[in-house]
Amino acid sequence: MFVHQHPYPPFIKEDTTKLIVGTLPPPRFSVGALLEKDVDFCYGSYFNSLWLFIDKIHQLNLRFDNSEEAVIQRKEFLIANKIGICDIVETAERKKIDASDLGMTNIELRDVVGYLQNYPKIDTLLFTGGNSKNGPEYFFRKHLKTYGLKLKVVSNEVPRIHEFELSNTTSAEKLTSRTIKTVSLTSGSGAANISISRMPLYQHLKAKNPNFNTFDFRVLQYSEFI
Repeated sequence: MFVHQHPYPPFIKEDTTKLIVGTLPPPRFSVGALLEKDVDFCYGSYFNSLWLFIDKIHQLNLRFDNSEEAVIQRKEFLIANKIGICDIVETAERKKIDASDLGMTNIELRDVVGYLQNYPKIDTLLFTGGNSKNGPEYFFRKHLKTYGLKLKVVSNEVPRIHEFELSNTTSAEKLTSRTIKTVSLTSGSGAANISISRMPLYQHLKAKNPNFNTFDFRVLQYSEFI
């Protein structure tokens, strides 16, 4: 059984307002066996398109390789835009060494709510996928239950938006709360392309522009939130 340990700690600053929440990177990142075009940072897999979307949206001209500069570019973007990263899975076990979310067992979750309490300026969570089993939203819902909390629907249209109230103790006598919004972005995986192709909005945009594709659709969607 392979113990899949998340290789990166959460990336959060005092002024962070948004958190990107995924599961964890492919096993090769945990054992230091990166591919030539992998970046040694969160969502750095050559086969993960998140940074491609961000690069397209913000015209960053990012590097996609093992260089330290590639890591610095991504950190500088996150800091400048007050975006953090806190994947929800700390460790998991796998019979098969691959990046499948469904292949994870004996999963240990990170205390994302604890981070929200420690960083009071965070008001938005951006899930890199929906509520499918072992996805980030799926795990976060389970995590919320341990705090006696649950998500409330704001919009059921893709990307689905929810919210919940989080209490913050600011002093021994005063209790305050804030609303945290969650956005379930369409996954960057190839498997999600099928569901995208069935969406009325995608079909409408594709009809107007035959060159419009699923990458363009995600760029359009992500640009509202990142």
